[in-house]
Amino acid sequence: MIRKYTFGTPLPTDAVVMRLPVQSGPVPYFDVRNGEDGSVSFSLALHPEEVIFGLGQAVRGVDKRGHRYESWNSDVFNHTESQPSLYGSHNFIIFFSPERMLGVFLDEPGRIIWDLGYTRCDEAVITSVSGCLDLFLIEEDSLTGIAHAFRGLTGRSYLPPRWAFGYIQSRWGYASEQEIRTVVSEHRKRHIPLDAVCLDIDYMVDFKNFTWKPDAFPDLRQFQSEMKEDHLRLVPIIDAGIKVEEGYAPYDTGKAGDFFCKKEDGSDFVAAVWPGRCCFPDFLREDARRWFGDLYRPLLEAGIEGFWNDMNEPALFYSDEGLADAFATADRIRAGGVDYEETWWLKDAFNGMANNPEDYRRFYHLVGGKPVRHDRVHNLYGAGMTKATAEGFRRFSPGERLLLFSRSSYIGAHRDGGIWQGDNFSWWSHLKMAVQMLPGLNLCGFLYTGCDLGGFGCDVTEDLLERFLQLGVFTPLMRNHSALHTREQEIYRFSSWETMRDTVSVRYALLPYLYSEFMKAALRDGMYFRPLVFDYPGDPRAVHIQDQLMLGEGCMIAPVYEQNAAGRYVYLPEDMLMIRFRSGQDYDLVPLEKGDHWIPFAPGEFPLFVKKNRAVLLCSGGESSELLDDARFTVLGQIERESVYELYRDDGRTAAPDLENSLTKVVLSPSASLQTVRDIP
Repeated sequence: MIRKYTFGTPLPTDAVVMRLPVQSGPVPYFDVRNGEDGSVSFSLALHPEEVIFGLGQAVRGVDKRGHRYESWNSDVFNHTESQPSLYGSHNFIIFFSPERMLGVFLDEPGRIIWDLGYTRCDEAVITSVSGCLDLFLIEEDSLTGIAHAFRGLTGRSYLPPRWAFGYIQSRWGYASEQEIRTVVSEHRKRHIPLDAVCLDIDYMVDFKNFTWKPDAFPDLRQFQSEMKEDHLRLVPIIDAGIKVEEGYAPYDTGKAGDFFCKKEDGSDFVAAVWPGRCCFPDFLREDARRWFGDLYRPLLEAGIEGFWNDMNEPALFYSDEGLADAFATADRIRAGGVDYEETWWLKDAFNGMANNPEDYRRFYHLVGGKPVRHDRVHNLYGAGMTKATAEGFRRFSPGERLLLFSRSSYIGAHRDGGIWQGDNFSWWSHLKMAVQMLPGLNLCGFLYTGCDLGGFGCDVTEDLLERFLQLGVFTPLMRNHSALHTREQEIYRFSSWETMRDTVSVRYALLPYLYSEFMKAALRDGMYFRPLVFDYPGDPRAVHIQDQLMLGEGCMIAPVYEQNAAGRYVYLPEDMLMIRFRSGQDYDLVPLEKGDHWIPFAPGEFPLFVKKNRAVLLCSGGESSELLDDARFTVLGQIERESVYELYRDDGRTAAPDLENSLTKVVLSPSASLQTVRDIP
């Protein structure tokens, strides 16, 4: 059951696809308080055993209780535990205790504060700063039921093409066709599987969107054609800001169409990003989205089949007004002399120019023909860019699936694209954070996701990259990405590259199976990753597991995420079969009983756990997703009674797949053997 309550005058967000009547009377469960500043707060007494799931892209554990979070899309490079917000705002949580099982969604595009047992450990207080929102309460008889109902409320998750489940290599700094050819060649000659290479801002002319350097990429169409013959795709980046430059077509057409966000006086809002001073498309307008989506056409016509959208919180380096304020502060301090206190003010004046809250109050969108200040709808900006892009794809390539993932997001954007987990660091803590973020993102509809494997910032170590790759074997987006001026972290640059290659080979052996599990989860409005308690609600141990996740219908992952660890503790909620992988062809099969286990894992080893009477399918084949053998599988499982596995198979491209007609039923017969080979036509 889903109930809707409305407060104030909510702004449209496009997050909800289901029409529901507005309830009258008191809101159950919550004490509702109206603040003198116009805010609305919802408080709830927490049971001592209550856990809280959700919030999508957020720091800390799977259970969000005990910390204070904010919904405010932020370009935050340093993801420490103190950060209240990251790049996306995903305003959905589930309260789970012996007293209740309740899903709560606040459809509000402005700032929300989530005090989940922070101020008082026995109370949750959720505050909408604007006081204008739709509140949805979801009650079902299971956690998976709540997740399913929420997906029905907000719509089906985005479906990427199958090739997007292959290994992707990326780095800020690839600036020419020759550099990319070298990266591809180094992978191919070592037989490291690879399906795509991402292009960061260096492929552009002066970092301007929808351009590419003619000297570095003299014939982009021919280059992509050659890559595709080798079963590879190029995936370029697109940022949100459009450079202010007459003669630059996107600026000229945006200016002519009046598609940019405005200041209060009606002039275009201008702030600096990578290309310098930029204007920002008003993605909340349908006509502006159509104009922006059409800008992708030349790249699509060149054969590009995937993009990643970035800097769309929107990230602002500085505005003209912010720069003037900083210099004015510096002049005042210089005139009066500098002591220790003024030193901090001086630093803050310039450090605070980027993503300054004042700048987000300086420009406006047109919503329903009326101006709305940006901070009221801030969290929709990245989702609007995703929507504009996806709409352009559908016009240019109707019926086809193209790859699209974004940095900034809001619930509703999960229908149009995936997201990556943002600009992380080469830290062991960020490997653990990536694990713990996955179920929250899945709960909020973002199934196609993954982190920057190896870490984006800092210098990765060999052992950390290997453990990151082991997690990436199971995440739908498996991308190695790093920043300019950090250690180059392509697999082939390390002495242990053969071990890393073997790890990636596990991904390709599992790819048809993982794709099957993803597609069934997406098309049935389920979750690809889940906290253990979703499958074992009666197990008090499963409630509090923070570093193991259920995957698909019958598996569990337990990544190694600590430096120099020779293994790890694992809790099994039931008897399971452990597959200890070393490569796609080299693994151990170890039946384990329910309970606690300390399991050794050498640097190149990692586990996948399989429930009894469930199976995992491995294939063989080449170094691209398009070269895998989809007809013969090695079936791994502990089968004690006859059961059926549904293998999802389609062409990997059709935008409207037929679920039932794409399923092949594989009968699993009781057997003493843990491994069989099956031809599956």
